[in-house]
Amino acid sequence: MKKYAPYIILFLFAALLFNSWGNDMTMNFDGDEIDGPLGWMLATLFAGGGALLALFITIMVGVLLAVVFAGVGVMLLGSLGIGAIVLALAISPLLLPLVIPVALVWYLVSRPRKVNLEKTASA
Repeated sequence: MKKYAPYIILFLFAALLFNSWGNDMTMNFDGDEIDGPLGWMLATLFAGGGALLALFITIMVGVLLAVVFAGVGVMLLGSLGIGAIVLALAISPLLLPLVIPVALVWYLVSRPRKVNLEKTASA
């Protein structure tokens, strides 16, 4: 009996708690009024189920929006890249007088490095 006493006491407290919560709650289900512990249990079940369903829907909408916005971001970056290339191609003939001196300076600066690299490689 000493083994079962804590379980019996826990069951009695649970029944007392269930009875104190369940008496004041009523639920209208398809025109029928359900009250008492069964009404409390059904109301808790449906409210908890609704909360879980709302949580699931919120998570799925978040995932969907993340996928959609990621796709939109990829398209946006792609269009910006294509626009930059088109802009560079449109401006490049106008930049030709600037590119020629830059290319000459680049060639003159890189030439001694090539000579130094060849000397160190042969040594």
